[in-house]
Amino acid sequence: MSTKHLFVAAVACATCAAWGWAQTARPADLSNVVVFKEPGRYGGWPANHGLWQWGGELVAGFQVCWYKPATNDHAIDRSKPSEHWQARSLDGGKTWSVENRLPFAVEKEEPRAAPLAEPLDFTAPDFALMFLFGSMHVGPSRFYASADRCRTWRGPFAFSVEGVDRIAARTDLVVLGPRDCLMFGSAAKADAKEGRVFCARTTDGGLRWRLLSLIGGEPKEGFTIMPSTVRLPGGALLTAVRNGKFRNDITLFRSDDTGQTWSELGAATGDIGGNPPALVLLQDGRVCLTYGYRRKPCGVRAKLSDDEGKTWGSEIVLRDDGLTGDLGYPRSVVRPDGRVLSVYYFNGPRDEDRTIQGTLWTPPPRAAADGSRVFNAARPAVPRETPQL
Repeated sequence: MSTKHLFVAAVACATCAAWGWAQTARPADLSNVVVFKEPGRYGGWPANHGLWQWGGELVAGFQVCWYKPATNDHAIDRSKPSEHWQARSLDGGKTWSVENRLPFAVEKEEPRAAPLAEPLDFTAPDFALMFLFGSMHVGPSRFYASADRCRTWRGPFAFSVEGVDRIAARTDLVVLGPRDCLMFGSAAKADAKEGRVFCARTTDGGLRWRLLSLIGGEPKEGFTIMPSTVRLPGGALLTAVRNGKFRNDITLFRSDDTGQTWSELGAATGDIGGNPPALVLLQDGRVCLTYGYRRKPCGVRAKLSDDEGKTWGSEIVLRDDGLTGDLGYPRSVVRPDGRVLSVYYFNGPRDEDRTIQGTLWTPPPRAAADGSRVFNAARPAVPRETPQL
């Protein structure tokens, strides 16, 4: 190879590293499990519901539709009703049983959402709270509460925030005390389309929520939605958001004053085809980001940061065997043994195989994860159309 060619190769490698195109890695310890699978049905979007954990007991929420082949849309039959189901594991996520006799399973059969009359205790040992929404653009949103590990639910309760309207809320909470809680959600832009991200707070157990801040500016094109938030050991908040078309990446924001103001840290990924983030804090203090990857090869990936989201290590491939990009929307938790469970919707090997699955995996040691650090910068825009699924 000539000196000229060596120089070009070196510049190319440096550019790839700077823009996040570092080599991918795979966990040494990884196993995939089926959470939901039913012939003729389509399981989707755990990120729109929730994943709750009490030691070795876990509950995952998701939506169940009827399968119908599609090219530029979700593979669902929109002429048939969809339902909200959940699945429970009693062995740390290894096996699951489906629960579909739920008060919110069929939205049209629910009573009208009513105001919450009594305050919630967000720190109760078996407590869970779940948000659902109507239109992805303008809501409205509602929530449900459980005091027995999702075995029974109360609701729907009407949800509103003083200072912001047209809310499409998913479940993203940071509990500060028995009656004190932050929630992070998406609201419509000025044009009544999704959306932009906000932070709200209640100090009376959910009876009243008030706007603390809008996170980032309103995007001129596309959307910024679906925050996922962790509280760092020092008390700062770190939230990751999904950006829409022309970017299709994940961006991080940080707050050092309990959500009142925010600074942008930059992008954690390049163009992943459009998918929401799932942030968790590992036992050793590192931040773990999981997301669906809708480019070829389609699947689920993760990244780790040991400096609170300023920089990120190599992309960790959890799955790369998806048939199409109609997958992802993960939720993740850290088990008591330190392994991560990531739950997501998936497809393949046949097109009609539309399931909820999970991956149990052990993050690589800190030294290995730091081996190929990259900057917070997104890959340049890819000049091709991506369906906004």
